[in-house]
Amino acid sequence: MGRMEELVALLNKYAKEYYEQDNPTVSDAEYDALYDELVMLEQFGGLVLPDSPTRRVGGKPNEGFKQVKHKERLYSLDKTKTVEGVGEWMEKLGKDAPVALTLEYKYDGLTLNLSYENGRLVRACTRGDGEVGEEVTEQVKTIKNVPLTIPFKGEIDVSGEGLMPLSSLEKYNLDAKVPLKNARNGVAGAIRNLDVAETARRGLSFFAYNVGFHKGIEFRYQHEVHEFLKEQGFNVGEYFKVVSDFEEVKTLLAEAEEKRPTLDFLIDGMVFKADSFALREMLGFTEKFPRWALAFKFKAEELSTLVKEVVWQVSRTGKLNPLAILDPVDIGGATVSRATLSNISEIRRKGIRIGDRVFVRRSGDVIPEITGVAERMPDAKEVEKPAVCPVCGSPVVEKGVFLFCSNNENCAPKIISKLEHFCSKDGMDIDGLSEKTIEQFYNEFGLKSADELFTLTKEDLLALEGFKEKKAENVVAGIQKAKTTTLAKFLTALGVPNVGKKAAKMLEQTFGSLEKLMAASVDDVASIEDFGLITASSVVDFFAAEENRVLIEKLLANGVTFLKEEKRDGVFSGKTVVITGTLSSYKRSAAQEEIRARGGNVADSVSKQVDLVVVGEDAGSKLEKAKKLGIEIIDEAAFLELLKQ
Repeated sequence: MGRMEELVALLNKYAKEYYEQDNPTVSDAEYDALYDELVMLEQFGGLVLPDSPTRRVGGKPNEGFKQVKHKERLYSLDKTKTVEGVGEWMEKLGKDAPVALTLEYKYDGLTLNLSYENGRLVRACTRGDGEVGEEVTEQVKTIKNVPLTIPFKGEIDVSGEGLMPLSSLEKYNLDAKVPLKNARNGVAGAIRNLDVAETARRGLSFFAYNVGFHKGIEFRYQHEVHEFLKEQGFNVGEYFKVVSDFEEVKTLLAEAEEKRPTLDFLIDGMVFKADSFALREMLGFTEKFPRWALAFKFKAEELSTLVKEVVWQVSRTGKLNPLAILDPVDIGGATVSRATLSNISEIRRKGIRIGDRVFVRRSGDVIPEITGVAERMPDAKEVEKPAVCPVCGSPVVEKGVFLFCSNNENCAPKIISKLEHFCSKDGMDIDGLSEKTIEQFYNEFGLKSADELFTLTKEDLLALEGFKEKKAENVVAGIQKAKTTTLAKFLTALGVPNVGKKAAKMLEQTFGSLEKLMAASVDDVASIEDFGLITASSVVDFFAAEENRVLIEKLLANGVTFLKEEKRDGVFSGKTVVITGTLSSYKRSAAQEEIRARGGNVADSVSKQVDLVVVGEDAGSKLEKAKKLGIEIIDEAAFLELLKQ
């Protein structure tokens, strides 16, 4: 029994690091060996512990949750690690006069979005990717300070952080068969647990800090939101300030960092928001962040350890990435045994050698990095630049500071990495397909192309080692579910060169369909804001390549379809509209919803594909670009007339 409990604890820890922190501390081979040993012990003894990873698909604790689209996108925050960075941001916001800012703790837990209708909690979701989250209503109902009813009778979404208080963690671990390593994993594992009783046992708490979608009430300031949440019975924490003076801000940040170890919950920084909603509307958003908010991150924890070895991994693009293998060290509650090294030039610049003692920093979910050399050892060896690919032995090609495998088609890590990227959360988001599972498919089935994933059957998977009935069913279900996706996720999954998540979303907004995008010219794509000729050429060349067109045809033939927003008839039917500047009658988000309600499509950037640009006060470069492209331009008065039709 002792060995089984030890294995379950180890494997659950490694799974959490892999799936929740994106920070694996053991190799796939080490994980597989431990997993196989546990399977053998379970089969031999006829006993499976309740928290055994063999009960899960790939250790990922979110199996079985319904995907829910948020009514309003939940943005992450832009970050700075320096007080000077805060000062520069404040200066940017208050060019003419100091701007009132709210200051709150940056809680280190799991973001949750609670929906209330007619005074009742009707749904709770995780943040997910900001647009789509997982419904976890029953789990959240076990959190004692989450109000099940509130006085406000309209529709409202309340965002906040699910936390496991440190006192709850200590109490839980007193008699836990598998002690939790830290409170952050404690809350994530609790909310993403299908066993609601286990969620309740964790003794979680909820801190509310924002209102998203709302009907039946209007807010002008963040401090009004804070007071409203308090009045509705939400826990808003004890720390909330309105500040505008940088000297005061510096003092408050220093005090908060000093107080951090005394709190009963984890915080990893402080959050600033413009108090005025009118200012927020004017500042708007980037693709990732609101321009009116900033997170100040506390100093990352840093320790020193020995570099045991440097290995070169082959990515999906064929690039050889150096990875330092370290003497394991515990940093911030996670065991760190590997650290990223960008390229041979960085290794030489930092003077990193095998055998030296180095400083290693780990900050949140970021992969640990070596920041410098702590101690030079007399027997340390220089890191050698490989002449051939470490996997297939093909010659290495140098492109600037990077090294690439010259074998474009048949180098196994390239194929496996491409497939892993295709299945990733930002791509097709296929549950249960970890790198080691895809490697298994490659080795056992000779699977090399993404479309072949959609032909796998339960019977195929049952023939593989480690696949039992439930696991095989779940993986096949995950693959089938992923067939319905968005165009942006599909483009990200395909790995179109120079097209990341943001660019893929802009392509989806601009062209609306895969057919239109595949028929686009370089000029069509280059006309999108922030798209240059290089990116535009990459997109057009990708779709011109025969092998890519064949792959897309096969994927569509295997049932891949795209989610489309429900189209309504109206004055904007069939038109793509951009709003620039500030409207006096509507917030931009509300005006965009009016356009969608009348059959229109809304884009954030001006391009040849845009049919109409609505211009408000202080319009900038988008207006100039619209004039240059000859797009129809109307002012706010004309826009309001169209809304009456």
